[in-house]
Amino acid sequence: MDYREAKKRAAKLRKEIDRHRYLYHVLDRQEISDAALDSLKHELVELEKKFPDLITPDSPTQRVSGTPLPGFKKVRHALPMLSLNDAFSEDEIAEWEARIKKVLPRNTPFDYFAELKIDGFAISLIYENGALKTAATRGDGSIGEEVRENIKTIDSIPLTLTTLAEIEKEREIKTLLKKFPDLKNSVSRPPRSCEIRGEIYMTKQAFEAINKERSKKGLPLFANPRNIAAGSVRQLDPRQTALRRLEFFAYDITTDIGIKTHEEKHAAAKIFGFKTIDVVKHCGDKKEILDFWREVLKKREKLPFLIDGIVVQVNQVRVFERLGVVGKAPRGAIAFKFPAEEAVTRVQEIVLQAGRTGVLTPVAVLEPISVGGVTVSRATLHNMDEIKRLDVRVGDTVIIQRAGDVIPDIVRVLKNLRPTGAKAFRMPRTFCGESVVRNMGEAAHRIAHPEKCALVTRERICHFVSKNAFDIQGLGPKIINRLCDEGLIQDAADLFSLKAGDIKPLERFAEKSAENLIRSIQSKKEIELPRVIYALGILHVGEETALDLAAHFGTLKKLERASEEELEHIPNIGGVVARAIYEWFQNEKNREFIKKLLHRGVHPQSYKLHTKNYKLQGITFVLTGGLETLTRDEAKARIRELGGDISESVSKKTGYVVAGKDPGSKLKQAEKLRVKVIGEKDLLKLIGS
Repeated sequence: MDYREAKKRAAKLRKEIDRHRYLYHVLDRQEISDAALDSLKHELVELEKKFPDLITPDSPTQRVSGTPLPGFKKVRHALPMLSLNDAFSEDEIAEWEARIKKVLPRNTPFDYFAELKIDGFAISLIYENGALKTAATRGDGSIGEEVRENIKTIDSIPLTLTTLAEIEKEREIKTLLKKFPDLKNSVSRPPRSCEIRGEIYMTKQAFEAINKERSKKGLPLFANPRNIAAGSVRQLDPRQTALRRLEFFAYDITTDIGIKTHEEKHAAAKIFGFKTIDVVKHCGDKKEILDFWREVLKKREKLPFLIDGIVVQVNQVRVFERLGVVGKAPRGAIAFKFPAEEAVTRVQEIVLQAGRTGVLTPVAVLEPISVGGVTVSRATLHNMDEIKRLDVRVGDTVIIQRAGDVIPDIVRVLKNLRPTGAKAFRMPRTFCGESVVRNMGEAAHRIAHPEKCALVTRERICHFVSKNAFDIQGLGPKIINRLCDEGLIQDAADLFSLKAGDIKPLERFAEKSAENLIRSIQSKKEIELPRVIYALGILHVGEETALDLAAHFGTLKKLERASEEELEHIPNIGGVVARAIYEWFQNEKNREFIKKLLHRGVHPQSYKLHTKNYKLQGITFVLTGGLETLTRDEAKARIRELGGDISESVSKKTGYVVAGKDPGSKLKQAEKLRVKVIGEKDLLKLIGS
C-alpha cells in the first residue's frame, strides 16, 4: 500500500472507529464486538507506524500516548466554574424558589430542569473548530490546570466534535430533533469555539476491580471512586490515567450557540458526541422536583456510579443568566442533597483528647466502617452531656452519621444490641497528672493546670506554629512530637534556639532539610504583634480578638500590664474574654514563657491600625468562603483601614456577610437572621477597589 492509499484508508478507519465510539458511549449501542473494534484500531496503529505523517492529534491511537508531563500549566476560565449552594429539605427548596421569584420581574415564566449530581471531578473542555484544544480542572473556580493529555485517554470524551450530518439518521437523534425542532440550527455544525463542562467519574464496577487488583498486590485500597478520578486526572503520566477506566458525563455548554433551555443543552451535547445523564426530569414546579428527588433516592444504590443528590436549575437560559450569581454560586441553580449517610458499627473504646486550652473532648474509637465511601474509625462525643444524652457505652452498637467532611457523629445507640457488661464512660478526676474540672456555665471538662500536661504542651506548640500564628513552614505535628520525644524542646520558645546539628541526627532529616527547617524558624523572629497574641493560645482569643488587642495596646508589654477593667472596655471584648486574658497574663509560667520567647530573639513588632478614613465605621463584616481578587487577610485589612470591624460569627448586629467560594454555614445563618449578603464585587465597591 502506497502513501496515498494509506492516507485514504487511515481517514476511513478514524471515521469508523469514532462512529463506534459514539454508538457505544453516547447511544449505549454496540454494532460490532470489542474484538472487531480492537482489530480496526490495530490496523490504524500499523498504518501510522508505517507512515508517521498520517498521525493526527485527534486520531484514536493518540488517546494513550506521550511521555510524562513535567507539570501542569495554569488556565484561566473564560467563565468562572462556580460551586452550588446546597439544600437538604423541602423547606430549603421552597426558600430557594422564593428568592428566585423575588429577584425576577413579576410573572416571569420559567420552569426547572433536574439531573443527577454525580460524585466526580469537574472538567472544562474547549473545542476549536471542532477539535479538543484545552481541558482544564476547576482549580479555584477562576484558574485551573491544563490536563488535556490525560483527558485524551478517556474514551467517552470525543477528540473531535461530531457533525450532525454524520449521525442525524440515527433513531435517537431523529427523536431529539423532533422533540427540539429549533435545535437543528444550533448543532448543524460544531461552532468555531465551544466550551463543554461535565464530570469525570469512575463507575462502581471499575472501582471494585481496581481495589481487587491492589489487594492482590498487597497495596493499600482506595477509599472512594471520586478520589481516584481526581487523582488520575492530575497524574503527570497520561499512561497511568489510561489505566483507571474513567468516564465522562457532559452537563453544560457554556458557549452561546442560540440554545434556549438547559434541557436542550443536554440534547446538543449528545449530538456533539458526549455521553449525557439519562436520569433527568423537566419539572414544572417544586412538587415535581421533590417527586424526582424521592424517585432518585430510591434507585440511588442501583446506579452504576455514585451520586450525592440532584442538581436543579432554572431551565430557561436567559432567565438563568438574569438571576446572576450570589457569592460563588449561581442564584438559579441548587444542589438538592440526600440525607447524611449513616452506618452501623461498634464502640471499642472511649478516649479523651486534650486541646491546646486544656479542654478534654471524649472521642469514640470505632470498629472501622465505610460511610459514603470513606473509612472512619473515630467519632466525636463532644462532652459528658452528649454522652449522657445518648447513653453510649463501650461495647455498644451505634449508628454513625457523616455529612460532607465533618467529623462523624454518633446519632443513636441500638440498645437492644447492648452486650452484657457494656461499660459506661466516666470522666476521670485527673488527666496527665492534673485535676480535671468543669467550670460553672461550661459544657466541657478541662485540665485545671493545662500548662503541666505534655499532651496540651504539644497541642500548644502545634497551634503556635500554625498558619495564622507564626506560620512556620515544614514544622508539622509529627516533627513536633519527635522534637518533644527527644527532649530537644520543652515549649515553643525552645524552637528558636535549635540548630541544624540538633535535628540532623533525627530519622528522615538530611543536612539540607535540617538547614531549611532552622532557616524557616529563624525567619519568624521578626513578627507582627497580632500573630504573636494569637499564637499564645489564650482561651477565647481568636484572630479577630488578637487584632483588637494589638490595635488597642500596640505592644506586648502594654497588653501584659492591662487590668481586667481596661480589657473589658475594648470593643468586641466582653467580661468572660477579658477575665481569660487577664488571668493568662497573671500566670507566672505564662509570663516566664514570654520572657523566654523574647530572650530567644523573637521580636513582636509594635502595631498600629492605619485607618485611611472612617467610611465603614460602625459596620461589622463577616467573611465566609474563598475570595478571588483578594486574600482573606487582605480583605480584612482593607476593611479595617476604612474603620470597619471584622467578626468571626454572624449575629443581628452584623452589617454584611461577604460570601466567597464555598461559603458554608455562615451564609445560612445570615439568611436565617436576614443579614445582608454581598459578593466580592460588592465588597470591592465598598472598599474602593
